[in-house]
Amino acid sequence: MPANVVMLSTTRRGGVSPAPYDDGMGQGGLNLGTHVGDQPHNVARNRQILREQLPCDPAWLAQVHGTLVADLAKVGPQQVPEADASMTTIAGKVCVVMTADCLPVLFCDAQGTVVAATHAGWRGLAAGVLENTIESMRAAGAGDLMAWMGPAIGAYQFEVGGDVREAFLQGALDDSSVRHVTAAFTAIEHKPGKFLADIYALARHRMLRAGVTQVHGGEYCTVSNSGRFFSFRRDGVTGRQASLIWLK
Repeated sequence: MPANVVMLSTTRRGGVSPAPYDDGMGQGGLNLGTHVGDQPHNVARNRQILREQLPCDPAWLAQVHGTLVADLAKVGPQQVPEADASMTTIAGKVCVVMTADCLPVLFCDAQGTVVAATHAGWRGLAAGVLENTIESMRAAGAGDLMAWMGPAIGAYQFEVGGDVREAFLQGALDDSSVRHVTAAFTAIEHKPGKFLADIYALARHRMLRAGVTQVHGGEYCTVSNSGRFFSFRRDGVTGRQASLIWLK
């Protein structure tokens, strides 16, 4: 990673929010989501704790499981754009996405000129949010791209229906893509029509297909690690962690 690129991934620890937004061990949780039922003053304090580690206020998004990418050069300081990714070429601007099982992906180029953060739930992933992020970065002059996949629901926890598998198969461009998609879904023997999906494998393939060969991360499972991460699939009512990236 270029020396002028900084990444940060929060956990549920180190904040002030009470259960069910706590740290999983009876202490305050670092919930950063304003839309999950936590008291606004708790979220504000948690965001201030995070802000102390950043060069400026992060550019929060109104995430809708879509494919839009916000260019932070065009976003005002009080604006919260409806988008599921953001990118910037401006030093000190902080791209951020929030998750609690969906996949966060942080991007930069090898020259350290462009960074981006993407929220990739299965709907956005199947619809092309990663490809849109990559295209936006290249349009902004990015060179060779690299990516880091943050904490998300693991392959042994992500139970889905056949509709999810079909959505990815419809986006397969050739026989190779069909094979990769098929390999990412494991049928559950005692649950007809149900599969375990590997969101990391699905995202890795789509990035490789788009020409991003340096793809890292993918080792964490939010559902299995209750002491470290918030998980909507596990807990229902819960907080949100954040993944952030910026240029120095």
